[in-house]
Amino acid sequence: MAQSSRQKRITGRVMHEFKHGELKSGSGGKAGKVKSRRQAIAVALQEAGASKYDSARRNRHSLRRTEKKEAQGRTAQQEREGRSHVGASRERESTRAMGGRDARKQTVRGHRAAVARARKSDGHTRKELYEKARKRHVEGRSKMTKRQLENALGMR
Repeated sequence: MAQSSRQKRITGRVMHEFKHGELKSGSGGKAGKVKSRRQAIAVALQEAGASKYDSARRNRHSLRRTEKKEAQGRTAQQEREGRSHVGASRERESTRAMGGRDARKQTVRGHRAAVARARKSDGHTRKELYEKARKRHVEGRSKMTKRQLENALGMR
């Protein structure tokens, strides 16, 4: 059984997930929900690094992996509560994909869409247009939008 307080806490969390029907087995939870209490206990001990079937090295590895999972907010409880993203200020916040208000980091999909929009009209980004305007000494270029820069440079 679990010895340290950290292992007891992890075991408790996993059993709580089992009681609420959120505990999944297999790599990435792809094997489906755990239905038997006996299997749930085995998963809990394995995550806590207290399995009697694993070596001491494997148990240490499992415990570190679980701690990393909790730190990244990838447990079922953290995902359910919308706290599955750690922000720059080390505070848990919801991601943009989850509709979080306080998420600052752009998703990969959002970044690709923004890049596609930036290059849409003529293949130039605002940054590229700004550099051209700087070389031509256009007045007020720093406050101009992409469309205004295009007009000022006579590209439209």
